[in-house]
Amino acid sequence: QVQLVESGGGLVQAGGSVRLSCAASGRTFSLHSMGWFRQAPGKEREFVATVNWSGGSWSGGSTYYADSVKGRFTISGDGAGNTVYLQMNSLKPEDTAVYYCAASSYLLPALTVLQNEYWGQGTQVTVSS
Repeated sequence: QVQLVESGGGLVQAGGSVRLSCAASGRTFSLHSMGWFRQAPGKEREFVATVNWSGGSWSGGSTYYADSVKGRFTISGDGAGNTVYLQMNSLKPEDTAVYYCAASSYLLPALTVLQNEYWGQGTQVTVSS
């Protein structure tokens, strides 16, 4: 099993920045990707970004982003550690959601909810206009 714990989030004004962290523990050697999803009230959980494990590191892997966050959000990892970050800049009110860390052992990029086996408890990000 893998446990994921998110931190960061909170209330920020439009145009501001927030950084989320996700620390993985347990059988982390089985993971191939770690990423972020979000869910706004009344909406389905949606993909935000993911990074693949490559060459013994999270920092050298391929990254994938939803079109809605490209150029504003950056996902990164702490090298050979077990923590992944999501730097969110130029935030908009429509970015308001609960953000969930997700992890997968699938070899393909885990861009959907079903492809991720492990989930954190979520952290709220609220962007005020």
